[in-house]
Amino acid sequence: MTVHPIPPFGLGTFRLKGQTVIDSVTTALELGYRAIDTAQIYGNEAEVGQAIERSGVPRDELFVTTKVWTEHLAGDRLLPSLRESLDKLRMDAVDLTLIHWPSPGGAMPLAESIEALLAARQQGLTRQIGVSNFTVALLQEAIDAAGAGQIATNQVELHPYLQNRTLAGFARSQGVPLTSYMTLGYGKVLADEVLAGIAAAHGVAPAQVALAWAMQLGHAVIPSSTKRANLQANLAAQDLKLTDDEMARIATLDRGERLVNPAGLAPAWDV
Repeated sequence: MTVHPIPPFGLGTFRLKGQTVIDSVTTALELGYRAIDTAQIYGNEAEVGQAIERSGVPRDELFVTTKVWTEHLAGDRLLPSLRESLDKLRMDAVDLTLIHWPSPGGAMPLAESIEALLAARQQGLTRQIGVSNFTVALLQEAIDAAGAGQIATNQVELHPYLQNRTLAGFARSQGVPLTSYMTLGYGKVLADEVLAGIAAAHGVAPAQVALAWAMQLGHAVIPSSTKRANLQANLAAQDLKLTDDEMARIATLDRGERLVNPAGLAPAWDV
């Protein structure tokens, strides 16, 4: 089973349902996207799988990620839930399986969930394992449980207004790449004057600047869109190279503005 590195660029499917997500994935694959990110809680794995199957793109050219929801983190629930996800996705295996959120209140021991993920990998249900929404302390705990070099990524909210430097620095020191979700900050950063100025200088859209910024920091990005033009523009962010001065200007925009902080689910975030 070939293990591919996590692509720096992919398609997110959060909040996309039914025909909307089918159209988004279909268009993205037509444009050349080859990494698709979904999750059990998104309620769209079946539609994502349908779009992938109909696309005709060979499975071995794709990188597919799904995430296990908190109610399935018990050792005896994780594998059955992942098999259900694979049935919906119409696949024998995904490339990456993440713990979507840490168990609320630590109700389920992380070591138990990691052990189940490692078993899923050994059984060929997933090629790599990782986590999402983990703090420094939780990421350290995951590394301790899985072993060095076993956590493929930590997927977290990260955008110009929330640059997550403490976590990013720790993750880098441990060799764990971050995947940035909400890289456009629900669209809030698109009106930023600094990003707009840099975009104008390059003749691109502010969204491309934000995505290029994150990728140049070494993070993977998974922006979503339902519009073909935006999907195409986002994809082109891979070709945009920002100068050191432009990167430094974006660095000044950090204001710790967290947009995803669900009560009862979010851990005690790093400052």
